[in-house]
Amino acid sequence: MAQAYSAGLTVTDSIILRKERILPLKGEVLVKKGDKVKADDLVAQTFLPGKVIPLKLANQLGVMPGMLQQFMKVTPGDPIHKGQILAETKGFLGLFKSKVISPIDGEIESISQHTGQALLREPKIPIQVKAFIDGVVIDTIPEEGVVIENKSAYIQGIFGLGHEITGEIKMVAKKPTDLIEDKDITPEYKDKIIVVGSMISLSAVEKAVKVGAKGIITGGIDDQDIKKLLGYDIGVAITGHEKIGLTIVVTEGFGKIDMAEKTFELLKQFEGKIASMHGMTQIRAGVIRPEIIIPLEFKEEELAAHETKVSSLEIGGTIRVIRQPNFGKIGKITALIEELHTVESETKVRILEAELEDGTKVTLPRANVEVIEL
Repeated sequence: MAQAYSAGLTVTDSIILRKERILPLKGEVLVKKGDKVKADDLVAQTFLPGKVIPLKLANQLGVMPGMLQQFMKVTPGDPIHKGQILAETKGFLGLFKSKVISPIDGEIESISQHTGQALLREPKIPIQVKAFIDGVVIDTIPEEGVVIENKSAYIQGIFGLGHEITGEIKMVAKKPTDLIEDKDITPEYKDKIIVVGSMISLSAVEKAVKVGAKGIITGGIDDQDIKKLLGYDIGVAITGHEKIGLTIVVTEGFGKIDMAEKTFELLKQFEGKIASMHGMTQIRAGVIRPEIIIPLEFKEEELAAHETKVSSLEIGGTIRVIRQPNFGKIGKITALIEELHTVESETKVRILEAELEDGTKVTLPRANVEVIEL
């Protein structure tokens, strides 16, 4: 059977999933190999140095830099708090004293006898990495992080916004063709990951933020609404760090696009379950897709090492069209044509034939589709 490899989106009710949870710089790993963890458990942490604040001690005391040491109340490395006296002169007959007060909480970094200046450092900034998924720690990387494995229902989106979250799945749409407006978003969705249908309006997104929803899973979204939501064009940057009040995962594309039936039914099947989700997206080299992960019960022997399957184009396989026309439509491959064909740009490419869900038969460049693994 002829095959060609292609980027793909996975949508499945059961997969063995492996996640690396790595610190941005060396720190401390808080769990050990074999530990069972929950999504919100801390698995590693480190600390970024606080901001340095220079302080002209000698000038403020009115003394020469070389005399500074005799007036100091603290030494390098000492912890300090805001309002604490750092240095004080003896004054005249106990009167007319000069003193320097700490403007921050933190510690003394250094004191220079040559410049009369002290460097204060604000408190360290903690950087904590959570497990993100329920699972088992199958490996630890000393001072860096861990590898966690689990069994999950798993959905990859085509685009997303927002950071990692966990929350209960709640269906708002009754069918994958529903268009959700702000009137459909009620306070019952507080702390929930809500599932809508073909599209969600900007006003509904804003209402979801207002009621305290954690996330939105939608078939489509208007790109102009994204611009209004963010205040800028998204461009080609990596998404996933936007502070918009919740996380959004788009499963199909931009505009009013019905959520794929299988994706909608899978989410409906797991309504009421806790899911992990993030909106990180990178379309160019080193593709990153937003993910929805719903942990399943598993036996530890199921978590055996296994290789990732490479997405491939095969006759009978399910694909999504990722270019206009027919952008976002789902279909089945009916033929893989080996001969090169010339397209409108006069480029010669390999093509395939497919039948879309509405019965339309189309011929497409292979680069214009992605595999959906079901």
